[in-house]
Amino acid sequence: MATEEFPDALAGVLAGIQRMIRRKLRAGLPTPAPPVRGIALLRLVAARPGIRVSDAAKELYLAGNSVSTLVNQLTTAGYLVRETDPADRRSARLLPTPAAVTRLRDWEAARGALVRDQLARLTEEDRAALAAALPALRRLAENLHEEVEGT
Repeated sequence: MATEEFPDALAGVLAGIQRMIRRKLRAGLPTPAPPVRGIALLRLVAARPGIRVSDAAKELYLAGNSVSTLVNQLTTAGYLVRETDPADRRSARLLPTPAAVTRLRDWEAARGALVRDQLARLTEEDRAALAAALPALRRLAENLHEEVEGT
């Protein structure tokens, strides 16, 4: 593969893997899954209970009104609780519900099982190549994060 083709090929493969994982997992769910951005918001709120809506928007690189729409959808679905921030009564803090925690745990368990099953279908050489690429992929993700965050 030509060097100039590699970045596009890598980005396409990574996006395709994520898309196929989501599609396969959504097909096996008993109830409709939240939108992709909703899953990201639920993960963030579960990791940082009490996060403010504005901080969640910054963290997810989304417009505040987009996050507010997701919050409304996820609150209606029973996955988020919005409470007034005692430090700033104009702001809302987000908390995951037990249903959200269960849903995320189930989603992540299913995702792990799916990826393990797919990895098992590869040759030992392919699994070793993927394992060897993980440090470089982590550095790529860190570099992208730093560039986006400006740190």
